[in-house]
Amino acid sequence: MSVRCVRVPREDGETARGRIADADALADDYEIELDDGHLYLPIVESADEAALEAALSDLDADIVDRRPAARETQTLPADILGFEPSYERLGDIAIIDEDDPERARRVANAIADSELPIETVVNRASPVEGELRVREWDVLVGDTTETVHREYGCAFEVDIAEVYFSPRLATERHRIVSDVEADESVFDMFAGVGPFVIPAAKRGADCVGVDLNAAAIEYLRRNAERNSVADRITAIHGDVREVVSEPPDERSEAADSYDDWADRIVMNLPHSADEFLDTAVRLAGNDCLLHYYDIQHDSDPFGPGERAIREAAAPEYDVDIETRREVRSYAPHELNVCLDVRLTR
Repeated sequence: MSVRCVRVPREDGETARGRIADADALADDYEIELDDGHLYLPIVESADEAALEAALSDLDADIVDRRPAARETQTLPADILGFEPSYERLGDIAIIDEDDPERARRVANAIADSELPIETVVNRASPVEGELRVREWDVLVGDTTETVHREYGCAFEVDIAEVYFSPRLATERHRIVSDVEADESVFDMFAGVGPFVIPAAKRGADCVGVDLNAAAIEYLRRNAERNSVADRITAIHGDVREVVSEPPDERSEAADSYDDWADRIVMNLPHSADEFLDTAVRLAGNDCLLHYYDIQHDSDPFGPGERAIREAAAPEYDVDIETRREVRSYAPHELNVCLDVRLTR
């Protein structure tokens, strides 16, 4: 049977495989084959080939027809349990959310005994808490909460016990970063381990990432090195309101340079981003695109954020709401949303 495959030079195979997998387009029921120095990566019938070609545009890749060998069926957790468990994957960590300790142990053992490439299974033991936005975990299988997560061609080293990171937001991050152009000045006010600034830097932007969590900034620096973009990223530990502080005589020399600096600002702190809007306005250049994340009741998910932005930006900036986007459901009757806002001085 003929199958559509992405053909890439062998040395680009892992990069291409990661991007295809991130797009949920890798066909697991066929073997990846090597032939004459090229890897052939089978893709699912429903794959958006135009999107794949765009994602692989910096590689010597094309899509061809081939007859790869069928892969033997993997043993999956559902085969062991008799039901489909709910879990997320972050690198080689599986994350479950089970209230019953006995059921959690059964699910964890089934994931570990399956043929999934999983080394650690953790169960959520607390909500995201505190100003550093971390949670507690019960480690049910394995001995580490550190892993390397791959997303749209980037690799992120992360310790989920030390920093906040959500694999569920990969598509949203890719949406933002896909519009970044070379030579943009991008400022992430709550940067974490770098899931916005690192892919932006790979597109040629000059980036600044600030975070209150010292561990997150250390991982951001390591990830910048890992992805070969350290020369385009400045990582700063601290409260962004102090990094861009007033009055002027209290600012550090580094902080001074970021007034009126940004072409694009990311504000992904949805419970309290409104408290930082005055700082965002000081960071914004003459024409700046602001990505403002919020969590609001579904009866008016965008209104509070729009009003807060207009109040903070007036009278210096004209405000144009370019996109109102529901990112995901957060809780019953609560939505995680994003406003893409053009600030023009």
